[in-house]
Amino acid sequence: MNVINKFLKKSISKNKKGTKPTSRDTKYHKSENKSTSMSKSKPSVGSSKEKESTLKASAPTMKDLLKPSPTFQETPQNGRVRLFIEKLRLCSVLFDFIDTENQTQTETKASENKRQLLLELVDFIGKSKAVFSENVVAEVMKMVKINLFRTLPPKVHKTMIDPEEEEPVYESAWPHLQIVYEFFLRFIVSGDLDVRLMRKYVNAAFVNGLLELLDSEDRRERDYLKTILHRIYAKFMMLRAWIRKSISLTFYNFIYETEHHNGVAELLEILGSIISGFALPLKAEHKQFLKTVLIPMHKVKPLQVFHQQLSYCVTQFVDKDHTLSPTVILGIFQLNTCYLGYT
Repeated sequence: MNVINKFLKKSISKNKKGTKPTSRDTKYHKSENKSTSMSKSKPSVGSSKEKESTLKASAPTMKDLLKPSPTFQETPQNGRVRLFIEKLRLCSVLFDFIDTENQTQTETKASENKRQLLLELVDFIGKSKAVFSENVVAEVMKMVKINLFRTLPPKVHKTMIDPEEEEPVYESAWPHLQIVYEFFLRFIVSGDLDVRLMRKYVNAAFVNGLLELLDSEDRRERDYLKTILHRIYAKFMMLRAWIRKSISLTFYNFIYETEHHNGVAELLEILGSIISGFALPLKAEHKQFLKTVLIPMHKVKPLQVFHQQLSYCVTQFVDKDHTLSPTVILGIFQLNTCYLGYT
């Protein structure tokens, strides 16, 4: 694990060195014709820096969630940017779902209000046709990370079991987490989102955080993460090599150290789509991945849990390059003979 952590830190530091700071205007000039020009131009979520700067208040609390919040429909167009950021910040208040029986009536009401606010944000993202400014993007990413990036609870199942046979485990905070995942998924696939602007926030560290969450025992959460990671891979080309390397490191740790990771099947599903898009001839690094990762995965004890997804990935390689067939057959045969005690 120390080797993996060093590799991740080294890669993240390289990304930081290569990132250019984004220049920002520090002065705002008023104009008599501003309201007229803004009404004719395309609406931009977060284009008014004056309105966003007035929102630099202290972090919201549970009491703030109990206060009435206007809807987007009853708010004028020029005030929706401010309202959007206010709702994002209110949704950064966290709740304890483990001990719900001892929750006070105030906590229950505040928790339900947050859920309603999250639903409003999902609806706003789905209907809004606007360009998101850097300030708004920063607030979105902050809210998402506060809600999603957390320490996973202790595992209920000590060994990997077939999903069809195991008793399902549900995340206690799912009433909020599900809506946050849905919100972020709609945000990340939005055609109005500037990918160059998002590079500052959707980086190697953020992707690594998502990959760590894939070890969740809740299948619903892993399904959302699988979809989001696949979208990030498709949309952010500069992260593709990093995502492949991170998945490889996760598999190395799984094969040679733990033999336990709840998201192996989902990671293999992502890889299946990635491999199908590999250009020919296959790169040496891709063939090396087949030899050092996919083939050795046939020797782990919980193979039956993800065998279907693993077989699909290996088949994709062979379909693209038939000369890899002997490598696959001999590799799996040698693993089986070693497992049975033959030399």
